[in-house]
Amino acid sequence: MTTYYARSFKDLRVYQKAREVSRAVFKLSKAFPKEEMYSLTDQIRRASRSVGAQIAEAWGKRRYEKHFVSKLSDADAEQMEAQHWVGEALDCGYLSAADATQLNSGLEEIGRMLNSMMEKSDSFCGPLDSALHECTVEYFTSPDEIATDD
Repeated sequence: MTTYYARSFKDLRVYQKAREVSRAVFKLSKAFPKEEMYSLTDQIRRASRSVGAQIAEAWGKRRYEKHFVSKLSDADAEQMEAQHWVGEALDCGYLSAADATQLNSGLEEIGRMLNSMMEKSDSFCGPLDSALHECTVEYFTSPDEIATDD
């Protein structure tokens, strides 16, 4: 088995998959009726786009394992919400059964990947080698160095 190191959230396969699904949702939702523009169309697009955004945020929080897992959990919740909206679009006749199945398959795959990351969160988290480190600075002066106006 080959070990793969991600340098950025953009390198994560789950992030790439989330972007694929988001693009598919956008393309398919273009055909939704105009009266759905500020309801179903907006909701399904927001939920699908939020999955990738939450993954990116999780990556930024990976120094702190609980924060990392929390953001991944948010991403998982967003993919589940997107599945709900796919079902609504299917019920309204805005998506074909084949398109709904394809979108839900992608979303479910993302969910499995996110859950795997959460279960193995310790392998993603901890001190970051590429983190910026502040130079040692004395924030407090000794009492002898305090100037007085005497």
